[in-house]
Amino acid sequence: MYLRLEKISKRFNSFVANENISFSVDAGKIHAILGENGAGKTTLMNIISGLYQPDTGKIYLEDKPVKITSPNEAIKLGIGMVYQHFMLVPQLTVAENIILGIENSWRLNLRQKQQEIAALSQAYGLEIDPAAKVENLPVGIQQRVEILKVLYRQAKLLILDEPTAVLTLTEIESLINILRQLAAAGNTIIFISHKLEEVINLCDTVTVLRRGKVVATKTTKEVTIQQLAELMVGQEVALQVNKSASITGEVIFSVQNLQVAGDRGIPAVRNVSFELRAREILGIAGVDGNGQRELADAIAGVRSIINGKIEFKSFCIRQRIGYIPEDRQKMGLVLQFSIAQNLILKAFKNLPFCRHFLLQPPAIKNHAQVAMAEFDIRATGEDIKVRQLSGGNQQKVVLARELAGEPDLIVAMQPTRGLDVGATAAIHSRLLVERDRGAAILYISTELEEVMAMSDRIAVMYRGEFVAILDAQTVTIEEIGLLMARGTCRG
Repeated sequence: MYLRLEKISKRFNSFVANENISFSVDAGKIHAILGENGAGKTTLMNIISGLYQPDTGKIYLEDKPVKITSPNEAIKLGIGMVYQHFMLVPQLTVAENIILGIENSWRLNLRQKQQEIAALSQAYGLEIDPAAKVENLPVGIQQRVEILKVLYRQAKLLILDEPTAVLTLTEIESLINILRQLAAAGNTIIFISHKLEEVINLCDTVTVLRRGKVVATKTTKEVTIQQLAELMVGQEVALQVNKSASITGEVIFSVQNLQVAGDRGIPAVRNVSFELRAREILGIAGVDGNGQRELADAIAGVRSIINGKIEFKSFCIRQRIGYIPEDRQKMGLVLQFSIAQNLILKAFKNLPFCRHFLLQPPAIKNHAQVAMAEFDIRATGEDIKVRQLSGGNQQKVVLARELAGEPDLIVAMQPTRGLDVGATAAIHSRLLVERDRGAAILYISTELEEVMAMSDRIAVMYRGEFVAILDAQTVTIEEIGLLMARGTCRG
């Protein structure tokens, strides 16, 4: 037995994040930690990695009690954590990022370090160029850099927090193979994920947390995906999207020969044309980085276009757009603002939130309380800063704000990224309510099964172009997969 936790508890003022948590992980095994957003997973991992100290309880490594007083102490004990949001300096090379903070010699032999890192990467099947700049690397390769960072520090226990949330299908397959190889080499891995199929396929054992407590520890061979989902949420969960038949209305919105530049000025969207009708969901499938973000930004009005037209039909007088951006923390929320403040970001100048150029706290508070109840935003009050919320609750704040006022068009970009099964089901359900109300919805996701389940039609985006627009009821996942990878169905 490599790691054992006994009755770990952690409070933040009156909030109990972890309560009497006990479980163990055998050496060379992959152990999953599951739970809803806000169940206490990240707090627990921060305790194991030394960022927090528990109020009560004990941690044992190889049956010896340890006190992990800091991340540096965790590294000395052989514990390394790979965070969901990478801790890399984009302007530095792979080698410089890996040795950053541990090499303090006046005479740094960078070439020697690059050779050591190259040998380490080859030994673990993490092929990578140590001299490459991180800012030029795809997300999947950046994650390899993070794993190499902890291996270079001789970590034997690796904690991975939502490691597949931003990866493509190919990158996920590569990561899973790497983790299996690491475990076979004797490393112990704690794997945090919301993707239950991955947990079943990859992990040996799983511990499920609910509201800060352990509700079950099982081997993955003795549970199903449905059982895990119900353990997480505490009630029956619909894993399938229940969508009514499409009865589309008039064309609300059209795009003609659209060209949009990427961040470096190079065209990222090329000659895209389509129409979107009332009560219709057009899904956009594609490998991340094929122009989806630029298309969404342009339609939402936050990125200028090079050429083409974006227009509403004349009967949509208000032309209201609800935009759920890809990154809720960077683009969707002001993290240091409260829930109530974030909910009025697009309407704070309007009645009833503002009168005679003065904000009206009672109206703002009442609006927040109604939205929190309607969207099941779980917090102790509307004055809580959104940075204190779980990812799922942060996304619900974005959703509540963007759906206020019944928009004609909703652009949902990666709306369920990093969310648990309960939050994902809630967001899907709400978007379907908006569709049935009469909204036109553009649903963009790298989660192909979600796109197929939610959409009425599916556009496949490849190298900035729509290579096909297909009927979601008749197309197969294999056909879409080939279009995503090659831009054509032909081999």
